[in-house]
Amino acid sequence: MSVKQKKDKFIKLLGENLGNISATCIQTGIARKTYYNWINKDDKFKSKVDEVLEAQMDYVENKLMEKIEAGDLTAIIFYLKTKAKHRGWSEKIELSHNNQAPVINIVGV
Repeated sequence: MSVKQKKDKFIKLLGENLGNISATCIQTGIARKTYYNWINKDDKFKSKVDEVLEAQMDYVENKLMEKIEAGDLTAIIFYLKTKAKHRGWSEKIELSHNNQAPVINIVGV
């Protein structure tokens, strides 16, 4: 099998393996180091890998939105803490002490 064929196989399997690089390397018959060499030296291959990983991210984000639409409070809070930090949805841990044992205060939502 040529290098191009292996790269094409890798891209196909990467999608099937939900972005799992280790499993895809094993199934393609290459070392993980070979994968990183391809990424670093072949912009077209890197771009295809990025497309697969972006599609996976879109899929996961859609699943999160489905949970939010279903009223899943954990999903709603997670979304707000990661996407709405600028609106105050974050947690900060503040440590303070006055010659005593440290006090931990959680500030925010």
